[in-house]
Amino acid sequence: MKKFLANEADTLAFGASLSKTIGRRCLIFLHGSLGAGKTTLVRGFLRGLGYTGTVKSPTYTLVEEYDLPGYLVIHFDLYRLSDPEELEWIGMRDYFDSDAVCFIEWPKRGVGMLPIADLDIRLETFEDGRSVVVSGSTELGRHIIEKMV
Repeated sequence: MKKFLANEADTLAFGASLSKTIGRRCLIFLHGSLGAGKTTLVRGFLRGLGYTGTVKSPTYTLVEEYDLPGYLVIHFDLYRLSDPEELEWIGMRDYFDSDAVCFIEWPKRGVGMLPIADLDIRLETFEDGRSVVVSGSTELGRHIIEKMV
């Protein structure tokens, strides 16, 4: 599935619409350059679930956890990860074993330590906005995309 997002408001709205199609458990890889809108998409997802607090990129903390009624949302940013094995030290497997929606920015930095994502979301910026391409790598991911179309 491919879509054009003209501005930040469109990216937030896309994230919010995604929150209406995902259950309590999903692994989502976010791909895109710095400033492509990965954290904005997660912010939109959380807003779609009713979260009104601050949503910041976990670039320095590696992980931000949002415990909402009926949802646990975990937002990872692996940009500063120097070795994929560091994921063991932060207990990443425990997150994947729980009922949680996990967003992972810069998943290539965790190759070999991450399971297959249900959804891969690629954001690419252009002068007049950005494109978002969503693909499903699992049966759950493909089902989510069918609901989005």
